[in-house]
Amino acid sequence: MEMADRKPEDTEASGQKTIADFDPPKAAKTKKFAVACAILASMTSILLGYDIGVMSGASLFIKENLKITDVQVEVLNGTLNLYSLIGSALAGRTSDWIGRRYTIVLSGAIFFAGALLMGFAPNYAFLMFGRFIAGVGVGYALMIAPVYTAEISPASFRGFLTSFPEVFVNVGILLGYVSNYALAKLPIHLNWRIMLGIGAVPSLFLAVGVLGMPESPRWLVMQGRLGDARKVLNKTSSTHEEAELRLDEIKEAAGIPKESNEDIVQVSKKSKGEGVWKDLFLRPTPAVRHILIVGVGIHFFQQVSGIDSVVLYSPRIFEKAGITSYNDKLLATVAVGVVKTLFILVATFMLDKFGRRPLLLTSVGGMIFSLMLLGVGLTVVEHSHSKVQWAIALCIAMVLSNVAFFSIGLGPITWVYSSEIYPLQLRAQGCAMGVAMNRLMSGVISMTFISLYKAITIGGAFFLYAGTSSIAFMFFYTMLPETQGRSLEDMELLFGKYHKWRQANAMLKKKEAAEKSQSA
Repeated sequence: MEMADRKPEDTEASGQKTIADFDPPKAAKTKKFAVACAILASMTSILLGYDIGVMSGASLFIKENLKITDVQVEVLNGTLNLYSLIGSALAGRTSDWIGRRYTIVLSGAIFFAGALLMGFAPNYAFLMFGRFIAGVGVGYALMIAPVYTAEISPASFRGFLTSFPEVFVNVGILLGYVSNYALAKLPIHLNWRIMLGIGAVPSLFLAVGVLGMPESPRWLVMQGRLGDARKVLNKTSSTHEEAELRLDEIKEAAGIPKESNEDIVQVSKKSKGEGVWKDLFLRPTPAVRHILIVGVGIHFFQQVSGIDSVVLYSPRIFEKAGITSYNDKLLATVAVGVVKTLFILVATFMLDKFGRRPLLLTSVGGMIFSLMLLGVGLTVVEHSHSKVQWAIALCIAMVLSNVAFFSIGLGPITWVYSSEIYPLQLRAQGCAMGVAMNRLMSGVISMTFISLYKAITIGGAFFLYAGTSSIAFMFFYTMLPETQGRSLEDMELLFGKYHKWRQANAMLKKKEAAEKSQSA
């Protein structure tokens, strides 16, 4: 029978495709499922954001209520970042052991306990103990959220989804600022305790909600559970063919033959995360060495840009700029949270459209400009005997400009980039190293800001941050290849060539074009 003579029911019965088979709604549905999983995983980052935001105002009341010194305030603000080193260091091995999903649940449970302890703290020592517990939970959350999101996302919109953790950090910061403003008028022995204790509520709901998510398909393959991985990939891919292609790439990266199609296969210990430290540090390939330098370096430079000083101490910065009222300082701080959140939302839609490098370099360039002018404004205010309105306005504008530029690039791209560049077997532990560096430098910056500006003036502190940001710009320009649109399994081909990464990208595109022409 000729094709033209066939009736529609004959075509359907023979298993051939009809026009209806090419309708797009199914792709939209799978995209929504991947987005839902990314949102749930990323919401754990609210915990860190809320703590950063709420401590900026709560520390003012804690200092007055518990009669502590400026040094104790620095220690209180900064030690959560150092404590989170423990969580991020443990998270890599834990996530390889119990899975990405249960590691997210664990992070929420630990932070829940820490927030309750801080809320009921009767004194400074007990408050510091609560900070320790909460810090471990934050370390777990910071490492696992971007890893899970990168591993479950298709390459076509991985940048969009992997930026979600930073989006929710900013949402958390804004909620913390709003909490400061809303609860500031309560009695001083009560307001800061409620501010800190409220953080336990979202962590409980998140821990329960995450149980409804699927496990990372890449972790399932590492365990030899190919059948379960195939089910997850079918839910998060636009077509069955895309799901199978993604599965083949993951199997190849995990050292499993492509022809292995059983639901459960035997895998080597190395595929389960054994021997990772040797491959990262003792005998890395040129590509892995480059990846490690970039993965740790981007986290280092994100923090030495001084962003935590701006966010955590914004009430003090506004006070130095000439705003004296508690209410006005907290209200201006809420404006910082609003701007930061709005611009991170803009960035999520630009990452997969414009690429990582253009946004990152624009972001850091804008931060250098903002920090220089903020230093100028604060220096003018400090050396004036009366209020200089234009300098006050300049300081407020440059604080807002600084967090805006940070949010369109350096903020989200640090987490997107570092979670997507590592090979499969090294990803969890490599990301944990980056998070550890991030938290270490965040702790150093936040614990030294008050002492720093007392030593070299408030304006001098921001000139210093502008200098470190300039070094960051040069590092990013020379060391970071563009990863937009590349699959996680392609990343090693881009690294190890340093300034020749564009040639590697062109080779990959040529290879893809050849494969498409062969399959056509």
